[in-house]
Amino acid sequence: MAAELVPESEFGELLSRGVPFIDVRAEVEFAKGAFPTSVNLPILNSEERAAVGTTYKQQGQDAAIELGHRLVSGELKAARVDAWCDFARAHPDTRVYCWRGGMRSNLAGQWMREAGVEAPVIQGGFKALRRFLINEIEAAAARPMLRIGGRTGCDKTSLLARLSGAVDLEAHANHRGSSFGRRASGVPTQMNFENALAIDLLRHRRAGHRQLLLEDESRRIGAVGIPLEFFNAMQQSPMAVVERPLAERVEVIRRDYIVGLYAEFCQLGGDDPFAAFSEHLLAALARLRKRLGMERYQRLDAMLRSALTAQQRGDDSEHSQWIRCLLEEYYDSQYDYQLRQFEQLVVFRGNWQEVLEWAQAQN
Repeated sequence: MAAELVPESEFGELLSRGVPFIDVRAEVEFAKGAFPTSVNLPILNSEERAAVGTTYKQQGQDAAIELGHRLVSGELKAARVDAWCDFARAHPDTRVYCWRGGMRSNLAGQWMREAGVEAPVIQGGFKALRRFLINEIEAAAARPMLRIGGRTGCDKTSLLARLSGAVDLEAHANHRGSSFGRRASGVPTQMNFENALAIDLLRHRRAGHRQLLLEDESRRIGAVGIPLEFFNAMQQSPMAVVERPLAERVEVIRRDYIVGLYAEFCQLGGDDPFAAFSEHLLAALARLRKRLGMERYQRLDAMLRSALTAQQRGDDSEHSQWIRCLLEEYYDSQYDYQLRQFEQLVVFRGNWQEVLEWAQAQN
């Protein structure tokens, strides 16, 4: 007996609630993109899928299906069904999908049902869920938006965290949005970034927030890009600008990019977290070499290396020196130039607390 099918009319509810999904696609497919609550438990692993695909091309569908059943049979089939059922028992709201809601997910759902576990199958599969989320991003581009801007180090991210209706693009990108913004834990694929963003937008829409609040960003945030239609809408939206003294901004950056980032490297473990952290910072500065000019780059590189040496001795305060120079000599002028392009869209200026209170009143 076939498993129950989940129609598109239910996608919004499932995604906004964060129900768990069993993704029965091969590992290579899952690695390209999935959903935040998906677990990959393939019906055919990457090697088996490749063999079936080759057979399909050379001998046709019937031969490919026959090979698939031979590859996944006996103890191997029992082990995979057990893994699906164990997950579904631990997560009663589980849904199942494959690429297009075809043979793989329907077969998985059928085998689970035969084992006494119900797990509805997504009609149209990953492709249908993905299309639903892309439509959500495109629809969100028409909603009212408010950007929070300000020079590097104004702590706009923590301000957004205090606002209802806020969308943290940098969190979805797992990147702080500058050469130094890479996180120790790596970056998502473009597809995963878009999926997470769309689910966030979906939740805000269903919560009834009057407008979206976002940090003023470049289109690219590390390795991923904000979808063009959504980014263009951001660029045309009003902006509130946070103004903060240089000394405070230096300390915010030292807290986040030095103390916090080093803690991330330590949590990841490895043979030498401090060496990996140091290499990370030095490479970030090196990526700015052409823009800084060789003389300025070499001076900042020497300051950074000295600060890293002091940090190894237990004193991370020396980092404030090169951070201050980098802000004064590079980042501030870069941001000020960009802000002048949108001066007519600035609707409020104030310190961190003033912008927070003003933005809270808007939503």
